[in-house]
Amino acid sequence: MTLDFSVIIDNLPYLLWRRAAQGQPGGVLLTVLMAVGAGALAFIGGLLMAGLAWRFPGWPRRLIIIWAEFIRGIPLIFVIFWLFFLLPMLFGSAIPGPMTVVLALAWFSSAAVMHATLAGLQALPPGQTEAGVVSGLSEWQILRWLLLPQAMRNVLPSYIGLMVSLLKDTSLAFIVNVPELTTVAGQVNNREQIYPAEIFIFTGVVYYLFCASLSQLTTRLGKAKAAA
Repeated sequence: MTLDFSVIIDNLPYLLWRRAAQGQPGGVLLTVLMAVGAGALAFIGGLLMAGLAWRFPGWPRRLIIIWAEFIRGIPLIFVIFWLFFLLPMLFGSAIPGPMTVVLALAWFSSAAVMHATLAGLQALPPGQTEAGVVSGLSEWQILRWLLLPQAMRNVLPSYIGLMVSLLKDTSLAFIVNVPELTTVAGQVNNREQIYPAEIFIFTGVVYYLFCASLSQLTTRLGKAKAAA
């Protein structure tokens, strides 16, 4: 079988950004936008939950961990479906598909961010907190200025690994017809009909390049930390 990648060249703008000039981004561009947006929201939510779990041990921490485990125990595809149908009912109006997927990905990934951050906080020497208390800082100031910067630096490779997973998980948006890369590739395949191998090889290579670049960044950070 001979592969003909001219179909990729002919449809490259559509695969890369769809109709972004008309206000309808898609393809690779929408995939990146959703991953970055969901990653930012998951990071903020995960840090908040980790900070609360560190600050309030006992039953508040247990409730937060149970909540995070509940999120992680649900297949992501169900979370996307639930929010896709639930949010319009709650707000009484249609919610853009990409926004729904971003919120679903952020909610799902925030649990992993929380676990990674809390583990980083708990791994720090107790003397860090004691030094902050002696300096007259409040517990929130100790967390904000002393502990979180150190914990986040230590678990940065974990954050990048979560971003790799998040980037791949954007492909699940096709189930609600959000025009990210996988959906757009399917549309091109349905239109062309005779080049499925070429189209989905291209799609796989794009995902691989993104994820491999992030993984390489993790490796470099690990080497830099070991050399420090």
